[in-house]
Amino acid sequence: MIAHGLIDSGAILALLDGDDRWHEPCVAAFGNLHLPLITSEAVLTELFHLIGPREADRAWRFLSSGAVRLSTITDDELPALRTLMTRYRDRPMDFADASLVHLAQRESLSTIFTIDHNDFETYRMSGRRRFTITPRREESRLR
Repeated sequence: MIAHGLIDSGAILALLDGDDRWHEPCVAAFGNLHLPLITSEAVLTELFHLIGPREADRAWRFLSSGAVRLSTITDDELPALRTLMTRYRDRPMDFADASLVHLAQRESLSTIFTIDHNDFETYRMSGRRRFTITPRREESRLR
């Protein structure tokens, strides 16, 4: 699957919610990203749980725009997610984050569109490689 980065639920929520403190930095950063981005079923589950039924149509429109593609994780890959969650149990790493770190490793991607800086600054791909996080943490303070 051709993708240029990953997208997390918090960034999608911020894009959709004009009142979110991350809205403007996310809109600006999104305009500079190479698309499409990939995400996982776990991230979409988290997204739809957090937005509730009233905002679901807006989320569906965003997802159907082609900017985001769903990348599946097979049963054979689940042990790798378990290993990640065990490695980062002190955070603790949730399943959605584990799915994104795994997809980053599998697809050789290092850019992630997220507002979850604390976790993604800690996570490493293949043991050492850091994520390039957009938007930067400082951008939310400037608005």
